[in-house]
Amino acid sequence: MNQNKMPIFDALKAHIERSPVSFHVPGHKYGGLLPDGVKGYFQELLKLDATELNGLDDLHSPEGIILEAEDLLSHFHGTKRSFFLVNGSTVGNLAMIMAAIAEDDTVLVQRNCHKSVLNGVQLAKAHPVFLGPDFDEEWGVAGGISLQTVKLAMDEYPDAKAIILTYPNYYGMVNDIEEIIQYSHTKGIPVLIDEAHGAHFAGNEIFPRSAVQLRADIVVQSAHKTLPAMTMGAYLHFNSEILSERRVSDYLQILQSSSPSYPIMASLDMARHYLAAYSNEDASDLLLKIAEFRKKLQQIRGIQVLDYQNGKGDPLKITIQSTTSLSGYDLQSLLEGIGIFAEMADPYNVLLVFPLLKKDMDFSIEEIIKRFETALQPIPNTRRSKIVNSIDKPGISKLSLSVEEMRSITSQSIPLEEAVGQISAQLLIPYPPGIPLLFPGEKIRTEDIDFIKLLLKTGARFQGGDSLKSGRIDIFPK
Repeated sequence: MNQNKMPIFDALKAHIERSPVSFHVPGHKYGGLLPDGVKGYFQELLKLDATELNGLDDLHSPEGIILEAEDLLSHFHGTKRSFFLVNGSTVGNLAMIMAAIAEDDTVLVQRNCHKSVLNGVQLAKAHPVFLGPDFDEEWGVAGGISLQTVKLAMDEYPDAKAIILTYPNYYGMVNDIEEIIQYSHTKGIPVLIDEAHGAHFAGNEIFPRSAVQLRADIVVQSAHKTLPAMTMGAYLHFNSEILSERRVSDYLQILQSSSPSYPIMASLDMARHYLAAYSNEDASDLLLKIAEFRKKLQQIRGIQVLDYQNGKGDPLKITIQSTTSLSGYDLQSLLEGIGIFAEMADPYNVLLVFPLLKKDMDFSIEEIIKRFETALQPIPNTRRSKIVNSIDKPGISKLSLSVEEMRSITSQSIPLEEAVGQISAQLLIPYPPGIPLLFPGEKIRTEDIDFIKLLLKTGARFQGGDSLKSGRIDIFPK
């Protein structure tokens, strides 16, 4: 197929060039009803914000330009079918999970998953078994899970109906999921991959291999994270011999908006085109720029640039730490003070996402480094204390209460100091990265409370944890 085509964008452009008169939704009428103060920001974009008119196809029953665009995506990735998602990777995760498991099924879930994975398991009314990831002491973050953990879990839970993995993690770390995929398939267990941060992996060999290339059954990618797609633009790739493509399609129709955004779909079309046209020359030039940027960052007093173990990881992700007493949140705040906005921070790190540049694209590394130097000039010389492995989780664990049991119990609020050994009634999520620290129904350990206190002390933001600010947590009384 001709990967140079952009069927959705081209059709929208042709439609606008006809100077259409709108007697249809949406109500902004191709941007014509915008107040004067905002026209300069929205008007050109909203010309593309059409609806399911003749010639513009229908996401939920594609036969024309949307089908052609999804076929181009599928052809590029070598899948049986690929879908456009306009509700983010979240809707892809929900759909793939609900298509793979049913009520009362056992499902193996990588512990450091996105909250949407747990939400999908809860909607399916299945029973999650959590697999603890390996922990990197230097970075202070959880990575992938080992094949040994997977084998132990499948021996202990031979009736598991699926395994859900996150690859790569938020920081670009990768593990050898190919052997996990192959082993799972020998057991007849489908592998579902949340590859939100790896949408660019198929673009060139300088990146780790995508789970799509490694033959996972279903893979969900956030195109908007590293590709030039609009926020909420994502892909779902189906490649399974075990699961039903029809069930995936049916759940996407249930869960996705019945009024999908044409600008988002057009941007997904363009993002696929951008990646398909990414050349070896582009990749070589990108690596040179990243190497230059990392080298200059490393020369700045008070910070260090972390390296992946064995050099295996996503080169677009650059993680820095303060070598002083400053936390990752402190470092992030200093950078924001001079207009540099990082992807996220944690108690130890600041994560930068380098753009997926093509050759000859402008990117002023010298100017950016000057800003870093200005921001970090007042960093104190006090040395940082050693990272403590305080978020390490058990290798294999289950919830202490089922979803049905939790619904029948009234929760109560208690001081954090009294919570060890109790059962959490809250989904506690430091955000970003949106990875749950505690699940509802999970027994609270001393390590959990210690890490919550560390996060609060260093300035973390929580979803679902308003009571934490007053030193309390909701639990299910025994």
